[in-house]
Amino acid sequence: MEHDAFASLAVLQLSSPCRLLPPACCPDKDLVVLVSRLAGRDRLTLWKMQGTKKWDIEVECDESSVESVSALAWSPCGQTIAVSHGFSRVTLHSVQDGRIERSLTIPASSHNSEQQHRITGAWWFPGCRDLPRSTIPDIFKRNEINTGSALSILKVLPLLDPLREEDHKLTATDLFAFQGTQTGAALKSSIPEVISDWPSLLPDPSLASLCPPILIDEQGKTAKEPQINVSAEDENSLLVIGDDNGKLHCFLDGSYYLGPISTLPSTVPTAVFKDPKQPLFLLHPQASASDFLSATFAPVSVDLPLLASHRIRDFARLSSAARELMWYVMRAIEDLREVWFGSGSLTGAREAGPKWIQLLETRLRDQFGRQWCCPLMGFYHSQVFLTEKEPSAILELTGLLVAGLCSEGLSDFLSSSEQMSERALQKWESTVTDALIKLRDFSTLRLVPAFQRLHIIFEEVRGWSLIPQFVMFGFNTDDITHCLSSLKQGIFIANLLAFQARGELGSFKHFLSFLRYEIALAGNSPETRSPPEHDILEVNHYLMSGLKTSQIDRWFTGPAPKFDPGDLGLPRHSTDTNKVLEEALEQAHTALQDPSQTSWQPKVSTADKSHLDRNLWVLVHDLAVRCQRVFAHVSKATARSAIVSSSGGATPFQVEASETASSGACQFVRERIVQRNEPGNHLQHLAIYLASEMRPLFCLTRTPYAKCAAGVPLQIDVTVMECSIAGHEPGNVTDVHLCNAEFFDDEILVIVYKVRGTDGPMFAATVHYSALEYQTRSEGYVNSPARKDMIANVLQRLNEGHLLLKPIPIKRRRQLTACRDGSVSLAVNGRVGRRVVCILDGDGTTMDILDMEGDEDMEAEDESEMDSTGA
Repeated sequence: MEHDAFASLAVLQLSSPCRLLPPACCPDKDLVVLVSRLAGRDRLTLWKMQGTKKWDIEVECDESSVESVSALAWSPCGQTIAVSHGFSRVTLHSVQDGRIERSLTIPASSHNSEQQHRITGAWWFPGCRDLPRSTIPDIFKRNEINTGSALSILKVLPLLDPLREEDHKLTATDLFAFQGTQTGAALKSSIPEVISDWPSLLPDPSLASLCPPILIDEQGKTAKEPQINVSAEDENSLLVIGDDNGKLHCFLDGSYYLGPISTLPSTVPTAVFKDPKQPLFLLHPQASASDFLSATFAPVSVDLPLLASHRIRDFARLSSAARELMWYVMRAIEDLREVWFGSGSLTGAREAGPKWIQLLETRLRDQFGRQWCCPLMGFYHSQVFLTEKEPSAILELTGLLVAGLCSEGLSDFLSSSEQMSERALQKWESTVTDALIKLRDFSTLRLVPAFQRLHIIFEEVRGWSLIPQFVMFGFNTDDITHCLSSLKQGIFIANLLAFQARGELGSFKHFLSFLRYEIALAGNSPETRSPPEHDILEVNHYLMSGLKTSQIDRWFTGPAPKFDPGDLGLPRHSTDTNKVLEEALEQAHTALQDPSQTSWQPKVSTADKSHLDRNLWVLVHDLAVRCQRVFAHVSKATARSAIVSSSGGATPFQVEASETASSGACQFVRERIVQRNEPGNHLQHLAIYLASEMRPLFCLTRTPYAKCAAGVPLQIDVTVMECSIAGHEPGNVTDVHLCNAEFFDDEILVIVYKVRGTDGPMFAATVHYSALEYQTRSEGYVNSPARKDMIANVLQRLNEGHLLLKPIPIKRRRQLTACRDGSVSLAVNGRVGRRVVCILDGDGTTMDILDMEGDEDMEAEDESEMDSTGA
């Protein structure tokens, strides 16, 4: 046994108590994550193995709940950390700065939406890169996009202009914090629920023929949105989340939700393992998180047949493109609504006209009194006392426009009011003109093309729903048909909005020309009168339907549109496309045969569209809800088609009650699956520590998974060791207390121990578990015994003398400088080139970081070289 065999990389002195979760070490980088709690909120801290802090952030949580980090998982590429928060939420943080790249929400159960289940585990498995394909090569496929598909059509279309988005506000910490460390609170997203719950892969605007959005910070500077690219290791990867109700929640690429998979109700999934070459999961549910021995030896298998092909990923790309387009449409219509009606910080263009009318009528009322109307004479005069009437600005302006009659009050307002100055008119003109131009251009250049792209996608989705091979996806054809109809309505209404905005813009310009003409006329003599440039009909049209009340309001208020294409003079909707095409061709042939129908038609009747509801804002939001429902239902087809199987109930051995191992005596169970070259022939290794005052035992087991799946009697290899280590001389044995243990790789087990009956020191040691001598026990293991049954049988055979106890064969060890007494937490990384062990003491304030490939002599040489260099 080698003493001081490992080199110490660092000893961290932490300012606050922290937690070290087993998967805290990054698989391919010298990084480790610690979880601390400050002021009732959990914080994540990323440390380098050399002892420097990289960043420190506060974990985002809801205002009304107190959440804690329950599990961690690293992406296969090591660039993202998945953090689960108590109930139903998972946030994915960038390893660079800790920012939240995306947030995942696990939907509540449809049977009981109020009951929530706590997340107990998280695993992130690499995907199968070589999925089975057809024997005939697909020569028309380019970058995973089939020629002629909706995505291939979107790929050749011009990119839609980006929308400006407000970036997070810069704080003093962002500006002046030291570059090496970043401390801050996680930012909360303003994405609506219908978009956040939309199943999608990582955001890719180019997939939907969109330009990346432009971010604007608090200072008005533009910045590019950070792009999240899927690495080769993360493609087709699966993020698996387990809860305490025996369910597994899978996310393709760590983003696209595949639905809940029920294994065994009211159990906790543990030791989830995925076959590297097929979508098959093996796991061992146990009764509770603390009842380690309740799990069975034979695993529960979960097969996901839909993931064996590219269909799920192809549809996920369609769903992602549809989400990007719908989110684009929702932001565009929200921008239009804000520029027209205004918001808390922006005055809408719609308010300029009514405000000007109100000021004019107030001026007429306050300074010139009420008007008195003589109905018989048809004019207003201050000396006629017949009918009292409030001043009407529209009537005053109409009289001025048609007959040139300008009352004293109106003349005074035009010539001396601040609202009639050239500066005020220019401001009014720029506000309304910019708004109407934006309404016109956004409708034509953004809304209509986005609706058309969505229509292309849903036409392909409708095609998928008609193919018998995709019946397992569970398409709802009624929802798809309704979405297509709503998209057609959206295209028509958006075009109608552009037409209305274009007409109102022309009328508004004529109205302002009329005002400038009358202002100049009120201030000059008739000899210097310039000829009018406005159209009286256009000005009158704006006075009646633009100045005080505008038709554009109908695109943002009122009920949702319910009209049919037949109301627009188009053919009624029919599900039989061939029939509609035949009718159109027949009408065309009839028109060509009759020359009178192709000649100039002097009178063409047009359909009256004034009665149609045109609330585009409501239509967009209703369409988003229905589209999200279509894609969310189909995304869960993977879970609905899952095949869950187990080997049945356990048949425990008949042992005395006093000899049965209680779960309270088991301090911990560690598990590891060793992959073999033969497909499906993997080995499950268990390390079980039974802490008994009379005789503490350390038990290691080995079970082949292939025989579990074949249904043959189980073959369990067992070796039992007493908690002691052998000294240098024969017969010199020291009793020890195991504080913790963890499988390091496929050959080495790391244990932390101290001499029994002492207060320290503690030692970290390695055991080559793959080289130990195991005794095979297969009698009676027919129906998958539980671990407690196996332990009871081992204790019985031990009492009968059939098993021999040996000390723990330690090969190498090192005394820990930070940990002295109490419990410890372990996190290991046994990957080649990254072989480190992190040990956190029971107080959570000191952590030892050991290099398992280095030794004390190399460490001393490095220190001496550094000292000589410094000298």
